[in-house]
Amino acid sequence: MCNSAISITVKLFAVYQETYGVPELVLEFPYGTPVSAVCDRLISEHPELAKWREITRFGINLIFVQPDTVLQNGDEVVLIPPVSGG
Repeated sequence: MCNSAISITVKLFAVYQETYGVPELVLEFPYGTPVSAVCDRLISEHPELAKWREITRFGINLIFVQPDTVLQNGDEVVLIPPVSGG
């Protein structure tokens, strides 16, 4: 794989999983892409997710990260929207 593209696995939870109907996606992004771009891409495909953008937390390889953290090839990304239980 060249340095211009990376492949990541996105684990979907809560509203993201309900919207896509699958537990995970495999996506490609340009090298140097921040993790927040994953959320942006999902929202571009499903605009109804936009209301969750500002309150979604990001994780890469089981560690919570800041939205500007740069993705690496093979990363496992999670988008964690707020959830409630009862």
